[in-house]
Amino acid sequence: MNSSEVQKRQGDRLVLGIDLGGTKIATALATDRGGILSRRQVPTPVSAGPEGVIEKILVTVEETLRQGKTGARQLLGIGIAAAGVIDAAKGMVVFSPNLPGWYEVPLGNIVQDHFGIPVCMGNDANLAALGEWSFGLDKKVSNLLYITVSTGIGGGIIANGRLYTGARGAAGEVGHMTVDIGGRRCNCGNTGCWETLASGTALAREAVRQVAQGRRTSMLGLVGGDASRIDARVISRAAGEGDELARELISQVGFYLGVGLVSLVNIFDPELILIGGGVSRIGDLLFQPAVQVVKERTSRMGAAAVAIKPALLGDDSCVLGAVAFVLEQLSTYSSE
Repeated sequence: MNSSEVQKRQGDRLVLGIDLGGTKIATALATDRGGILSRRQVPTPVSAGPEGVIEKILVTVEETLRQGKTGARQLLGIGIAAAGVIDAAKGMVVFSPNLPGWYEVPLGNIVQDHFGIPVCMGNDANLAALGEWSFGLDKKVSNLLYITVSTGIGGGIIANGRLYTGARGAAGEVGHMTVDIGGRRCNCGNTGCWETLASGTALAREAVRQVAQGRRTSMLGLVGGDASRIDARVISRAAGEGDELARELISQVGFYLGVGLVSLVNIFDPELILIGGGVSRIGDLLFQPAVQVVKERTSRMGAAAVAIKPALLGDDSCVLGAVAFVLEQLSTYSSE
């Protein structure tokens, strides 16, 4: 349903979703069925600070509405999926590691005041889980986990058919569960977090270390001899061309991805785990060792019951999650 060729039909409600990250701002005008009518994507001007980023968001929303031949007043609301710690009740980005200088920024209220319509905001990984559950699945499941593997690792939880955000809205920060008590220090200040072992950053860091130790690899040729330019995309390309080191590194990250998933399966007993984010595009080289670890280290009942698959909506998980969040929140308010 997330095709730009979807046509609005009579009775459809319109919602605009925003996916705000450290590298891009993505917007989509969508129907309440998850069909995308128009979309925009622009780089996030992080160096411009909160004011510059917010101005870019407002302009991009207006361009998306013009492209979709509609106005803000025709929308049910606007949803925002943002990376970091989000106070949904206050419409505030409390802190975002991907957006320098963002501390207690009232983004939701600013957007709401500008357009004069309701705005609902939540953490990007949480809303991605809701987007996948609402629009990605052919058949609903009651208990689902969404894991995004990119620069770091994030997560979202659907429990008993509802998005679970915890007592303070911070649930789903699975990338910061400790999997190696004596491990590497994480950007969050803790040591041995899951994302220090199984993220795109971890993958690239280990590749650079191995190259510095003299391991032979085609990856250096792909980056003009500058090892500092090796990232997950380069490693994936080299692996696809048969590079032994690249394949070894991906398998190792897949193993640690599986180690974290074992804990999540044991804690949440999900029916389905969907894995998204840029690193997930590596595919079977990453997924196979992860699934194998889950099979070996969880109870037979847990391993047999859970399916582990790539995210179904791809890059649209967050922006459609923002749409779904508006529909959910406004439905909740109207029923109270």
